[in-house]
Amino acid sequence: MALRNVLTVDTENDSLRKRSREVDKIDEKILSLIEDMKETLYEKNGVGLAAPQIGILKRIIIIDIGEGPIVLINPVVVYQKGEVVDVEGCLSVPGVWGTVKRPQEVIVRGMTPEGETVEMSGEGLLAKAFCHEIDHLNGIIYTDKVIDYIDQSQIQQEAN
Repeated sequence: MALRNVLTVDTENDSLRKRSREVDKIDEKILSLIEDMKETLYEKNGVGLAAPQIGILKRIIIIDIGEGPIVLINPVVVYQKGEVVDVEGCLSVPGVWGTVKRPQEVIVRGMTPEGETVEMSGEGLLAKAFCHEIDHLNGIIYTDKVIDYIDQSQIQQEAN
């Protein structure tokens, strides 16, 4: 396993704006990439990480909202319901927070690292994380959807 550098929007690399390619075959290289992504996510104290954020244009996401890692390959949202406006941040946009409208509930279909096709449902934070990370796979950054930016001092006050 190895830590990977997380690309930020202020870098010269434009891979954050490109659509990722589907994973055709789950091999040792893909499994190693997934382990690197997990290590990087936890080192950066993130909730989610998409392969394009580390410069790999493959459709792979990892999410952990505190219940253990969810790894999905070639994920797609197949159902969404409701809407909620909530605060978001991103490892690729450090120090910037904003409100974004997302579905309240989603069902996502993808493959596990073992190659099994699964459907997972998510509400609230998990739904938001699924949508946020899948957006990365399509070259969309949450700031493209921001309704209003949040002052960093507001977030720190709310946390205290």
